[in-house]
Amino acid sequence: MILQFFVISGLIALTKGFVLPTRDSELRMHPDFATVYTRLKRSMPLISFNPQKAEEQYAEYWRGLAQQTLDQQLESKMRLNTQLAHNIMLFMGDGMSIPTITAGRVYLGGEEKQFAFEQFPYVGLSKTYCANMQVADSACTATAYLGGVKANYGTIGVTAAVQLKDCQAQAQSANHVASIADWAQRQGMATGLITTTSVTHASPAGVYAHIANRNWESDADVLGDNADPTICPDIASQLIFGDVGKNLNVILGGGRQNFLPASARDVSGGPGSRLDGRNLIEEWQRQHTNSARYVQTRRELLELSNQTSRVLGLFAPYHMAYHLDADAEQQPTLEEMVQVALGILERQSAGRGYFLFVEGGRIDHGHHDTLALRAIDETAEFDKSVRWARQHSSVDDTLIVVTSDHSHTMSVAGYSSRKNDIFGINDGQLAADDLPYATLSYANGPGYNSNYLKEGGVIKRKNLRSINMKNKDFKFPTAVPLESETHGGDDVAVFASGPYSQLFTGVYEQNFIPHAMGYASCLSENRNMCLDSGISRRQR
Repeated sequence: MILQFFVISGLIALTKGFVLPTRDSELRMHPDFATVYTRLKRSMPLISFNPQKAEEQYAEYWRGLAQQTLDQQLESKMRLNTQLAHNIMLFMGDGMSIPTITAGRVYLGGEEKQFAFEQFPYVGLSKTYCANMQVADSACTATAYLGGVKANYGTIGVTAAVQLKDCQAQAQSANHVASIADWAQRQGMATGLITTTSVTHASPAGVYAHIANRNWESDADVLGDNADPTICPDIASQLIFGDVGKNLNVILGGGRQNFLPASARDVSGGPGSRLDGRNLIEEWQRQHTNSARYVQTRRELLELSNQTSRVLGLFAPYHMAYHLDADAEQQPTLEEMVQVALGILERQSAGRGYFLFVEGGRIDHGHHDTLALRAIDETAEFDKSVRWARQHSSVDDTLIVVTSDHSHTMSVAGYSSRKNDIFGINDGQLAADDLPYATLSYANGPGYNSNYLKEGGVIKRKNLRSINMKNKDFKFPTAVPLESETHGGDDVAVFASGPYSQLFTGVYEQNFIPHAMGYASCLSENRNMCLDSGISRRQR
């Protein structure tokens, strides 16, 4: 009977086109490297998968490490912090996928390394899809993690009743979504935003704008879509005159061109983009007191008086330069911008606390161009700002949440040895075409054309041994040719430290994030849980 069962099972499998797994298929999926290289006689030298530390070969090392982690977990989680979150900081690494974090650890010095935010006691996963799209962009996600409502692709600060480019729907205040910065300002808190992109870009715009198209950064963009900027104000004008934008204490990033008329030139010689003839920078300066400052360089930022009540810092015509390209004399780092911002917010909060949004925006841009080295270096810079903020704030009364808006298609693949150059070739095996392949690669993007060639009508991969993959401009390989690599649809991580950080564990919709932050700080629009204007919490 047993023999008959296997015969029948085999016939059924063959009939359906299935192939029963064999021992050879198992070896193919999980190769014995020495056997593979001996049999196929490939040119890549055999590698030795040795531990990085001699003690790693002993079980006691790993047991001790596990016990140390257990002790840390018990210490951090046995006592829940249910104090009022006096201050809130939301750090958003744009496009900072989980593989980006993994690769970043190796960039820091090894697989065992950790970013500062990875040492936070609570971690969760956020589901990033838009109301109408499986794979999100930075606009609909900004509405979710700042406003608590899922929106349509390309729209910011509005409900899913607003379709992309629908100016009339944007103009209806019933479709507007208030951000957590708005909630904070209503309670008298100081507020600010920092980004390495233009301050009118999708992510920071989620703090203050209500817009039917993320690309409507100046009035010229609105007009370019045959919409009326008097009915649908552009993002830059909403930053200067909108209810939330005009009350921000800190605005730091790039984007000068969207505030200047086309007839004007900025400090770098670049032209403005506005067609209404208005200089919104000058209008911001007239709108505020003498203690408000406009700055354009690193030195001007770092030399601000401690009497400064507000700052508008625009350090580039559009996006700020990548850290690897920046003129350190002219452009402040993200960490430096956070340092200055916290000084201003702490002074201006008048005991009411503050909300600060910080974006490492160019992680995303590096991935879009399959410039993995730039993307991961931007992640390391982003982490420096988180580390400084956590070290210079109290865990007792300051909630810090670190997350991403969406993922990307970069993967970390193959069987490389420990400490192998994360930006180099996989040192564990060759591909079926007898050529090495990159540890980092993308599902799609512009890296296709720079890594393939056509010979005799046949498309072949280039030999990566002859390419300087450590060049910051090297476009990493992709499977599908696209002008720009796409976002990914997988979940992103959320790290939390401080009051009510335990709320951020689990798997949840992205729009849950501001509601949890609002609860921690008594900022929810439903204020039933709070008494005395957010100073104390009603017992549940």
